[in-house]
Amino acid sequence: MAKTTLVIMAAGIGSRYGGLKQIDAIGPNGEIVIDYAIYDAIKAGFDKVVFIIRNDIKEAFKEKVGATIEKQVETAYVYQELDKIPVSFSVPDGRAKPWGTAHAVLCCQDAVDGVFAVINADDFYGRSAYQVLSDYLKQARDKDGIYDYSVVGYILNKTLSDHGHVARGVCNVNDQGLLTGITEHTKIQRLEHGRVAYSEDDREWIDISETSIVSMNMWGFTPSLFKEIESRLTAFLKEKINVPKSEYLLPDVVAELIKENKAKVKVLPTEEKWFGVTYKEDLAKVKESIKTLIDKGIYPEKLWQENSSPTKGGSSYKPLRSFRSTLV
Repeated sequence: MAKTTLVIMAAGIGSRYGGLKQIDAIGPNGEIVIDYAIYDAIKAGFDKVVFIIRNDIKEAFKEKVGATIEKQVETAYVYQELDKIPVSFSVPDGRAKPWGTAHAVLCCQDAVDGVFAVINADDFYGRSAYQVLSDYLKQARDKDGIYDYSVVGYILNKTLSDHGHVARGVCNVNDQGLLTGITEHTKIQRLEHGRVAYSEDDREWIDISETSIVSMNMWGFTPSLFKEIESRLTAFLKEKINVPKSEYLLPDVVAELIKENKAKVKVLPTEEKWFGVTYKEDLAKVKESIKTLIDKGIYPEKLWQENSSPTKGGSSYKPLRSFRSTLV
């Protein structure tokens, strides 16, 4: 029976934190963001977790993260590496940057059997966000050649940092609650007198409604996404393979499919408050927020103690092929 899988993009986590040992604990017993993400996902009905990581961090990752998670839910690991591209291409000399989030998701296709969600490893999304996404995925069906995808939509003012600007994708939503596009803003923040604004040049700040719906890269997909990413990867590489920092991004693939009328993407609204450690000053507030949720009974104080674990599962260790026969 096909599972509902949570795919966690964690290939960049070691680079951002300067090593896994430095990942910030936000819970009272050393729990990190990933712990709360998986706890919420299991509660919401996800059956399996797939971590997308790099080979060079796999042992440290399994020790710090996997050893606990494997006891809670079926777990698999896949590896995003630069050489996982079609055999007709070779990695340019000096290329160090990963190929982007769409490439990362493609790397996990052999570990996913059925509908799946994709999230970032270092964002706290909130319990009900996982529930609404899980509920939608369980009834998602591609029909008449149209793919049935989804994205959780957050209210902008619930996703801001108190300590500086953030990058957000503002969702354009039609009357049917479907995504028609995403407008990316790399700098959005709350300014004086409480106004929320964005800037493209650091000189002019343009007001934006604080009730705008934004994507925090919490997506739901049917397996049809894999063939679409794979079929488009060649065109991307032909154009951008020699551009050192080029990235093949998941939202760009989704935008193309919407434009081509090949996919409908349901925007699933949530009242949850996102938080993450965008700035080091955010950490204290994140810890405080987790403590508040513990005090309210949303989470146990010790997340993975035996009598609080949401379920028990197994671990999947079978080796995973890189892509299909066309890929190394």
